[in-house]
Amino acid sequence: SGQRLTSSVFRCIHPLKMSSATTITANGKELHARVPCSIHDFLVAQDLLPPSVVVEHKGEAVAPSEFSKGQLRAGERLEIVKIVAGG
Repeated sequence: SGQRLTSSVFRCIHPLKMSSATTITANGKELHARVPCSIHDFLVAQDLLPPSVVVEHKGEAVAPSEFSKGQLRAGERLEIVKIVAGG
């Protein structure tokens, strides 16, 4: 995807002392993640480009400008929809 892994994205997918391994449920599928991490970092760790998706977290739509704020916690659920252009 051409994006460089930032230290926070690296923390989302690679074990570090400050993070603990757990699962996040995305679209009904359990995915391993290092938490806490932001929605942005989780998306990038899953090879999803944040500008190309719509995310629901805790039953609420999350604005792309909010993806880097807040932290995902163990056991949380996301619904992720890829935006596809065309007709």
